[in-house]
Amino acid sequence: MNQGLKVAIIAGEVSGDLLGADLIAALKASYAGPVELIGVGGDALSAQGLQSLFDFSELSIMGITQVLARLPNLIRRINQTAAAIVAAKPDVLVIVDSPDFTHRVARKVRAALPDLPIVDYVCPSVWAWKEYRAKAMLSYVDLVLAVLPFEPEAMRRLEGPQTVFVGHRLTNDADLLRVRAARAERPVKTSADKKTILLLPGSRSAEIKALLPVFGEAAREFADRNGETRFLLPTVPRREELVREMAADLPVHVEITTDTAGKWAAFAEADVALAASGTVILELGLATVPVVSAYKTDWLIKLLAGRIKIWTGALPNLIADYPVVPEYVNEVVRPGSLSRWAERLSADTPERRAMLDGFALAWQRLDVPVPPGEAAAGAILELLDNKKPVHR
Repeated sequence: MNQGLKVAIIAGEVSGDLLGADLIAALKASYAGPVELIGVGGDALSAQGLQSLFDFSELSIMGITQVLARLPNLIRRINQTAAAIVAAKPDVLVIVDSPDFTHRVARKVRAALPDLPIVDYVCPSVWAWKEYRAKAMLSYVDLVLAVLPFEPEAMRRLEGPQTVFVGHRLTNDADLLRVRAARAERPVKTSADKKTILLLPGSRSAEIKALLPVFGEAAREFADRNGETRFLLPTVPRREELVREMAADLPVHVEITTDTAGKWAAFAEADVALAASGTVILELGLATVPVVSAYKTDWLIKLLAGRIKIWTGALPNLIADYPVVPEYVNEVVRPGSLSRWAERLSADTPERRAMLDGFALAWQRLDVPVPPGEAAAGAILELLDNKKPVHR
């Protein structure tokens, strides 16, 4: 493979865009020839040379009701993306997370280009619900690159595609490593010290609307019980207007930042975080920021809750295989519970020490000798070496 390598790549959200860009950078470093890109992604993949077929923020939707409301546009984008990839005849298709979109594209591409290797970067949560999806993936995915250590065994049990654990991008993130080191040097505050609380109500508008008012009430209760407190609220630029509008009605003053530097500074300074369930819980855990997880689902997900197989939604809990992070969902997301956990986790308490021990175990289980992007690139190149030349 010393000629050009044409890679089709699809990322539907910011986290997938970062993963994809890390992978492409490693591919360029490993592959003896030019790497050409086609597909869908954001700023990080654009910096690697991808001209996205459309603005990938269109795919940032949450909950079944939002998917249904925007279904016609989603179908149009699925068809557009699949057609562009088929026309480009790449050497490999890499789909990154966002399975509601990426897997539908992959199925269409596989039907048109049956010999094209297809790699799924980030194992879908088939171990959480809809386990039948694992075996169904055999028809359109050749290799799964897992970012969680328990996923290869789960995919074997469910008879899904070949799956390899390549490690998690966050364990090699320079900003997170810097914050982690800085926090290791910080003395833990006493109950009497002024605290700094990080509020992270999510990056989707529905999440923010559901959680920010509750976080605001929890913040007020914490301040009432503990005295002067600083509240930090990092958000993404596309949600700044919504967050500032809602923050004006909160019972406490919050400091809002929208840039990456501001986010990591907030992580470094925070004594505790209240956060929307998701990847950010793992991000906080690996940065050693104690956190309480909260989430509110839409009405249709509530009806389907009985089909969810998983015992927790917090990634540090799944990786450690025991409850590390406390979780509150739907009706039990109450300010009083959140504020009292924040009290216990923001000072040197048994609860804080136990959580940090759990975070250390999660780090140990995620850490790999080869950086995740390099491991993922190596797995893809090995797959291509074992395949016959395609579509030239």
